[in-house]
Amino acid sequence: MLFYWFLKNVAIGPIVRLVFRPQVTGASNVPRRGAAVLASNHLAASDWIFMPLMLKRRVTFLAKAEYFTAPGIKGALQRVFFAGSGQVPIDRTSADAAEAALSTGIRILREGNVLGIYPEGTRSPDGRLFRGKTGVARMTLETGCPVVPVAMVPGRSFRFLGKKLTRVDVVVGEPLDFSRYEGMSGDRFVERSITDEIMYEIMLLSGQEYVDLYGAKVKKSMDSTGSSAVEVVGKLQPPPHEAADRLPSSLAG
Repeated sequence: MLFYWFLKNVAIGPIVRLVFRPQVTGASNVPRRGAAVLASNHLAASDWIFMPLMLKRRVTFLAKAEYFTAPGIKGALQRVFFAGSGQVPIDRTSADAAEAALSTGIRILREGNVLGIYPEGTRSPDGRLFRGKTGVARMTLETGCPVVPVAMVPGRSFRFLGKKLTRVDVVVGEPLDFSRYEGMSGDRFVERSITDEIMYEIMLLSGQEYVDLYGAKVKKSMDSTGSSAVEVVGKLQPPPHEAADRLPSSLAG
């Protein structure tokens, strides 16, 4: 815990603030106490730095186990950094990896902590918002905690020490309460509806175009065919009149 605050307020935070000058809107929407899921879009590897930096509460993320198992001095430093910065290792290579991630996330929430999660499951292939996976819905149904939608919004680009960097702002939406679905964990239709509502709110906050495909599926096709994300989406996405029926929608009320 002390190392987390050291990184945030002394070692890394001040430098990131000075260079990128990130802004946050709606930080008060994060509950002051108790469990909550922060569900965000995912545009860059640095997203997990900007979100917790701009919020008062500690945010825990699920990270791939490889970050914690590398050998040598570099591996040791890497383990200390990721563990100290609020990362929890998850083995994503086993057949039960998804279930293990869910169980770990639920445990973190039941301990009253704030869990950061990217419902898309991977970074966006082309800057658009892709279909969310239902794990976030399972977590809120199992724990009863609210889901707070978050958008990482890229701003102007600038050069620093010869490198091109992009300013990032954090927009936090109002908490979403899914208590009306209490006791319905495991119902795939309910979990799909909850996930779509969360993605709809993220879409409104970020202003991104929504794509009704899983980002991981698009990336896999890109790797196997050498095609661009736009080309792959054009081949995999349903016709416009069908896609319109699959836009995520708010189910509130």
